[in-house]
Amino acid sequence: MSDDAPAFDRARASRPVPKPGIMDIHAYVPGKAQAEGVDNPVKLSANENVLGSSEAAREAYLAHAGDMQMYPDSRTTILRKAIAERFRLEPERLIFGCGSDEVFALLNQVFLEPGDNIVQGEFGFAAFAIGARACQAEVKLAKEPGYRIDVDEVLKQVDDRTRLVFIANPGNPTGTWIPFSEVLRLHAALPPSVVLVLDGAYSEFATDPSFQDGLDFARGADNVVVTHTFSKLHGLAALRVGWGYAPVEIAAAVDRIRLPFNTSIAGQHAAVAALADEDFQARSIAHVEQWRSWLTQQIGGIGLEVVGPSATNFVLVGFPKTPGRSAADADEFLSRRGLLTRRVVNYGLPDHLRVTIGLEEHNRAVVDALADFMKA
Repeated sequence: MSDDAPAFDRARASRPVPKPGIMDIHAYVPGKAQAEGVDNPVKLSANENVLGSSEAAREAYLAHAGDMQMYPDSRTTILRKAIAERFRLEPERLIFGCGSDEVFALLNQVFLEPGDNIVQGEFGFAAFAIGARACQAEVKLAKEPGYRIDVDEVLKQVDDRTRLVFIANPGNPTGTWIPFSEVLRLHAALPPSVVLVLDGAYSEFATDPSFQDGLDFARGADNVVVTHTFSKLHGLAALRVGWGYAPVEIAAAVDRIRLPFNTSIAGQHAAVAALADEDFQARSIAHVEQWRSWLTQQIGGIGLEVVGPSATNFVLVGFPKTPGRSAADADEFLSRRGLLTRRVVNYGLPDHLRVTIGLEEHNRAVVDALADFMKA
C-alpha cells in the first residue's frame, strides 16, 4: 500500500476485523505431548518438573476441591503473606498472575502504546513479544552472541520509544545466564523511564554461587520488576501461579487492570504448601544438577553441540545442517522412540532441540537414541 493510499476503514468492513497487527502475531506453540503411533511417550518438551510436585502441595490442592463454587481471594492474601515472609519482601509490592506469562502481559498493557517498543534478546521467551504486539508495540531483538544476552547489544536497541526491556536470566530456550554485574551495567545505562523486567522462571536451577535473581537489587530500584513462577521448580504448571516483585507504583498500576480472580483457591493453597516444602525443592534442584552435567557430557561425546553451560532444567542441543542429521530429523527419530523433545524453530533456532532433564531412565534413553541417530 502506498503512503497516500486511504487507510482501511474497519467500521465499513463486511465482518468484524481485528485491530492492525493482531493477525501478524505468531501464536504460542507449546511443547508437543503426543507422538504418532506411540502410547505414553516420555514428554521432555515442556520443561516440567520430572519429580512431579510436592506431596504437601497435592494435599493442599485436594483439601480445597470442595471450594469450586467459590470465587478465590482476589488479593491472593495467603500466598502474598507466604512469599513476603519467605523472601523478606513488602507484600504491597507483589503482583500475582495466571503464571508469570500474565504478569508480562499486564506490564505490557500498563506501559505500551501503539508505536512504543520493548527490547528482548533475539532468542527471548515468546510471551514477551506476544504481549507487546497485542498492544500494537514494536519488538526489538538484541543479538545474542554465544546464545546469551549481551548488554551492549541490548542497549543498541533502546531508543526514545522503549518502555520495557525483558531479560530472562537464565534464558529460555538457550539455558544460558549472565552474571549480575552485567545486569547492573544494563540497568545503569537505561533511562529511568524504562522498566527492566528480570524473568526468573528458571533461576532456582542456577546453582553457581555467584548467580543472583535480582530481588535484593529490586528493593531499592524504581524501575525493576522481578518475576518468578510455581510452574518449574515447584511442579505446579497446571495450576498457573506466577508472581512479580515491583515498585509499589507499578504494582498499583497493574492492579488497575488485573482481572480480579486470576489465581484459583486451590492454586493459592498449593503454592503456599509448595513454597514451604524445602525438601522437595532441594531434591528437584539436586536431580537437575546431577543429570544436567551428565547429559551435557554424554551428548557432547556423541559429537553434538550442547549450548551452555545450561543453568536450567533443560539442555539445548545443536545439530548439523546435513540432510539426515538435522534437528528436524533428530526430532522425528526421537519421537518414533517415544521421546518428545522441543523444536525451537519459532525462536530462531532451527538447528537445535531443547531437551528437558528427565528421570535417569529418560536421560539414558535420550543419549542412546541420539547415539543411534548419529550412527544410522
